[in-house]
Amino acid sequence: MTEQNSVFLNGEFLPREQAQISVMDRGFLFGDGVYEVIPCYSGKLFRLEHHLNRLNDSLLAIHMENPHTRGEWREILEELVARRPGEDQAVYLQVTRGAAEKRDHLIPEQATPTVFAMSNPIAPVNPELAEKGISAITLQDIRWHRCNIKAITLLANVLLREEAGDNDASEAILLRDGFAIEGTASNLFIVSGGIIRTPPKSERLLPGITRDLVLELASTEKIPFLEEDISERALLEADEVWITSSTREIVPVVELNGKKVGNGQPGPMFRTMHGIYADYKQQRERGAAES
Repeated sequence: MTEQNSVFLNGEFLPREQAQISVMDRGFLFGDGVYEVIPCYSGKLFRLEHHLNRLNDSLLAIHMENPHTRGEWREILEELVARRPGEDQAVYLQVTRGAAEKRDHLIPEQATPTVFAMSNPIAPVNPELAEKGISAITLQDIRWHRCNIKAITLLANVLLREEAGDNDASEAILLRDGFAIEGTASNLFIVSGGIIRTPPKSERLLPGITRDLVLELASTEKIPFLEEDISERALLEADEVWITSSTREIVPVVELNGKKVGNGQPGPMFRTMHGIYADYKQQRERGAAES
């Protein structure tokens, strides 16, 4: 096997084509599990401790114990990254409740979790995204009510993202009860009145690692921001709209529902924050910033 083709499954590294799970695994039957996606730049896992914190929160929310200590997770993931040297990567890890003797909605009293991790090359963020931005549409949020859990049950997100693509949009911004929540695979920011605004953490949205980093950097640079509910009207009238995620970082939305956001170009606040974020990444790669 090639080292680059290896994955981690239940305590061992093996070729991807040899990795197998039971057909009775509750992740396969029920989507009973959680996951994380961690970017890795220059061989260093980005914001690893923050991702492990969120993983632990997700596991607690679905009544599972973490199968590994932080030290064990770091060792597993760093070994996986080392098998693909010289490439920026996206590391995917997934923990399901494991296999039971029969298919039953009740959580089994005893089950051994299935732990899986893989790494794939991550393409550099396309500079055109920062220069030209993307288009998005708004859609009603059809997901469940515990979106703060990073669960592997993502069918609603898949369907919403597909609907966005059918409308020649790169992302859908989801609306619930008259408020903008987040994207199908991203957190939401708007700029109005010179202030960065993002919905507060709640069960309605995923506590994004990049979202938190943007706020952390804004605080450090004394850029005004608010965590507050964003009405649909506020979204549609915003001077700037951004989305954030671990792999896409910060992306400006320049067209929403077929209409220009602001002047139809990435705005000045985005350009400022994009530069600050890029500087932070460079410092992190040099080992000058915390993980």
